[in-house]
Amino acid sequence: MRTLVLNAGYEPLAVVSFKRALVLVMNEKAVVIERVEEDPVWASVGAYDRPAVIILTRYVRVPGARRVPVTRRGVLRRDGHRCGYCGKAASTIDHVMPRSRGGKDTWENLVACCLACNNIKGDRTPQEMRWELRIVPAPPHGSSWTVRGVDKSDPRWEPYLALAA
Repeated sequence: MRTLVLNAGYEPLAVVSFKRALVLVMNEKAVVIERVEEDPVWASVGAYDRPAVIILTRYVRVPGARRVPVTRRGVLRRDGHRCGYCGKAASTIDHVMPRSRGGKDTWENLVACCLACNNIKGDRTPQEMRWELRIVPAPPHGSSWTVRGVDKSDPRWEPYLALAA
């Protein structure tokens, strides 16, 4: 069971275990705003509401802009596991501008790619192959990318995640 943690300004911060969330609530650092009604947490002194969403009582400053790190899994997820060239199921990633020609590992230079297209393209650019990209590679955005663990979300979280989008 996991719990969404909101900053005092209702900004999604993280997803934590319900145990960690309960400790924050018991130490008066957070308040439960959504609970799992049918599943209380039993303790020696009684039952506590199992938190689904909590909000911190004090605002926590998040250092700098949240940047999503570039990963193979992230590129595949961003592109829906579809090849950026042919649209078939993708299992690899491709550098639009090949690394051998100075292409970097950036969101703008990486696309999901099927094995066949990746092997055919080699170290050439799409223009040299006369291929068109089906998507415009860009950094992902939204709370599902900046809040770790939100990709497998609880329906009770949706209203709070929609505020951040």
